[in-house]
Amino acid sequence: MIERRDNDRGCAAGIVFAVAIEADAFERLATDVVATRAGAATIYEGLVAGRRVAWCVAGAGRIAAAHAARLLVEGHRPRLLVSAGFAGGLDPAIGRGEVVRPSQAIAEDGTMPLPLASGTPTEPTTIVTVGRIVGTTEEKAALFARSGARLVDMETHAVAEVAQAAGLPCAALRVVSDDAGQQLPGEVTALVQPQSTLRRLGAALGAVGRRPGAAVDLWRLWEHAVVDGRTLAAALAELCGTLPTSAS
Repeated sequence: MIERRDNDRGCAAGIVFAVAIEADAFERLATDVVATRAGAATIYEGLVAGRRVAWCVAGAGRIAAAHAARLLVEGHRPRLLVSAGFAGGLDPAIGRGEVVRPSQAIAEDGTMPLPLASGTPTEPTTIVTVGRIVGTTEEKAALFARSGARLVDMETHAVAEVAQAAGLPCAALRVVSDDAGQQLPGEVTALVQPQSTLRRLGAALGAVGRRPGAAVDLWRLWEHAVVDGRTLAAALAELCGTLPTSAS
């Protein structure tokens, strides 16, 4: 059931996920959850690690992420925006399944780099936001050499832009779903597009029909994603536990 809720207190953080599997395990940690319909999007708010946080599953890409981030800022007044989810590894030194909190977001088009609230990282880490899936090892190596970024995603720079415009800090918390040496199945691009569950199932079945080996590849990715989602949820809960409980 969807409720509308007036938020006059603000919340500790507003978290933007791209796809549902990134958010599922985190949502199971939340209590006292209410939901607000905002056009086609749904914003959830609840308690995690004793802090009130809001989150949205935006869909993949810059436009969707920026729209969700603005909804969180306008409707829930977070004191921190967070871009959370999976990322591709570009630096061969970063392994699959690692949790990374980048210190800077850049865009492939050369848009101004934006700082990210990264705590005390052992070394500065840049994430580059692009407009497509970077799935082959050759593409990853070329992007690493060109950008110097150690990670790639499709949302973080856009969320950081919204945060900057609102005068808010922004953090990114990413689990490496595929490392620099891993080749992604070509079918992944179709499956991350905004669509209903039924259409996504149809896309998966169509992929298997065209390439039977896709069934094994996609199932392995799904298993990894479930584990990565739990890893992400634990890291987000730890982050939430460090945030102030009330507005300063």
